Amino acid sequence: MSGARRRISSGGPWEAAVGYSRAIVVGDRVLVSGTTDAGPDGRSLHPGDAGAQARAAFGIVARALAEAGASLDDVVRTRMYVVDPGDVAAVTAVHGDLFATARPAATLVIVAGLIDPTLRVEVEAEAHLAAGGAPGAATASVVGD
Repeated sequence: MSGARRRISSGGPWEAAVGYSRAIVVGDRVLVSGTTDAGPDGRSLHPGDAGAQARAAFGIVARALAEAGASLDDVVRTRMYVVDPGDVAAVTAVHGDLFATARPAATLVIVAGLIDPTLRVEVEAEAHLAAGGAPGAATASVVGD
């Protein structure tokens, strides 16, 4: 990758402590870090509801993309990490709703656990900016928490 890096922060509880950014923009790529619905205390804002956690996490992703000048429609890859196989249908239903138009390459993996036991799903996304790559070049899609 070449070009300047632009960091985007959501102010999440681990960004500064761990040393990462919610998203990084390099050239026409927007890479969004693993995202959960963790509140300021690191615990889920929707404990026990993987669908609500997925919708909230993708909402955070959408806000990071908007700050980068992209939208959910610009997403070319997603990754979903789910703790309980019983939550797959709820998480994929949210994904299907949000990405009905973009239809990115997607991966879903069942994992042993996430950083806090109240978190049931974590998501990542990669997008490509519209021609020119300038913030605001794409219309932001906003999803509710």
